[in-house]
Amino acid sequence: MDWQWEEIVLACDLVYQNGWRQLDEGDRRVRELSGILQRMSIHPLDIRLSNFRNFAGVAQKTRNIATVHPDYIGRPSNGNKLDKKVLDEFLDDPERMRNLAARLRKLALVDEPENAPQLFGDEDQSVMEGRYLLRFHRVRERSSKLRDKKIRSVLAHGGPLICEVCQFNFEEVYGDLGKGFIECHHVEPLHESGERTRTIHDLALLCSNCHHMIHRKPPWLTPSELRDIIRTQSSERPSGRSA
Repeated sequence: MDWQWEEIVLACDLVYQNGWRQLDEGDRRVRELSGILQRMSIHPLDIRLSNFRNFAGVAQKTRNIATVHPDYIGRPSNGNKLDKKVLDEFLDDPERMRNLAARLRKLALVDEPENAPQLFGDEDQSVMEGRYLLRFHRVRERSSKLRDKKIRSVLAHGGPLICEVCQFNFEEVYGDLGKGFIECHHVEPLHESGERTRTIHDLALLCSNCHHMIHRKPPWLTPSELRDIIRTQSSERPSGRSA
């Protein structure tokens, strides 16, 4: 059963405490974490195997993490992609990640595996939602001032706040509720360009739908490319049905 982000954070915290070295299954800390993971409601009881997060499995996960550390000499063991991502987060900000691990352990102590959502059975059966999941992601800093400047510039030139791709106008559709609302998109993705100065010409005004479609999957489309898709789809759509 695949390890989830929260579980790997807790295992990575052990490896951190151990000087970025793996721990064996006889280690007290490994046995303690095994019990914590078994209490957590991330994985429903009815799909767990008998060896779910046992001592050997937890020890192996610490090896998976330790062997993807930049200072490790040797061949990495077989983990999952999240092992390296969580490790990188620890290396980037160990204090934040250690605090997060402490919060996760505290939450686990009042959790029970029976709290896991039951996603099987009759479609009308109610399911439990709202269990704890903590998600932290590194993001590129965005300037709200630049967004506001872009919007003010459009309004100052007498233009409406409409989507540059599909021409959707929030105020026309939603009235006062939509007045002044539009989303801003960086035409050149921040993760590609990195840190540099930008102007309002680097931003595009988009409706929520077009903004989501541009970010649907990599490589991200430009507004003009998405506009071409819409035009193509519109031209291929039947104009009407015969009687």
